[in-house]
Amino acid sequence: MRIVIAEDSAVIRAGLAEILADRGHAVLAAVGNAEDLQSAVDEHHPDAAVVDVRMPPGYTDEGIRAAIAIRRDHPGTGVLVFSQYIETRHAANLFGAASGSGAAGVGYLLKDRVGDVSEFVEALSRVAAGGTALDPEVVTQLLRASRRADGLGALTARERDVLALMAEGRSNGAIAGILVISERAVEKHVANIFSKLSLAPSDTDHRRVLAVLRYLRSEPADPLPGHPGPAAPESAAAGEDMPGHRLSGGSRPS
Repeated sequence: MRIVIAEDSAVIRAGLAEILADRGHAVLAAVGNAEDLQSAVDEHHPDAAVVDVRMPPGYTDEGIRAAIAIRRDHPGTGVLVFSQYIETRHAANLFGAASGSGAAGVGYLLKDRVGDVSEFVEALSRVAAGGTALDPEVVTQLLRASRRADGLGALTARERDVLALMAEGRSNGAIAGILVISERAVEKHVANIFSKLSLAPSDTDHRRVLAVLRYLRSEPADPLPGHPGPAAPESAAAGEDMPGHRLSGGSRPS
């Protein structure tokens, strides 16, 4: 793979570059801010970009906004967001940009929850090839912040379970093991999902990705007229108010 890395922490940035280079991948640029990221992608047209969410100068959402622009302007470049924060509003826009581009190639992993290097590299390879790689907690947070539109209401509870696992990048065999059903049953559920979401017959992997993107790209729900509703944070730290999940150390948000 040909890769661009955008990470404000010099230590993490160097570590990612070394990990990927050691596995035979070409790191074309490793930068520390969103502006340099977009310039590097414009120059190199990489297979994939690894992007932090919060970057200079404001350390808010510079990285993920750059990721959305890359998906829009460079649909051939997969984007893997790699952060300790879940930015729900812009993440939904990221998946919408991927869906509109005609190619997928999008992922969102949490730094604290990547168990090993091979898992990370495999996820990046999947994104570079046009697939998805989503942490289960990202899926959960996005669904809490979205309204289930685009025909998703027609799916059964089991079909939604299958689609959520598809969003994590699971194969049919893996889904069967997690749900304790046969692989044949998973195939039937997947076929039903494609049909209910009106995804015409085509390359199975591509339809799988389109189903996932439709599942995740809904806009945040609007409040009822005259009722603004409680304010909700646009982003949450992975592990924040979630028993069992630890927020990594460090003085700056990533």
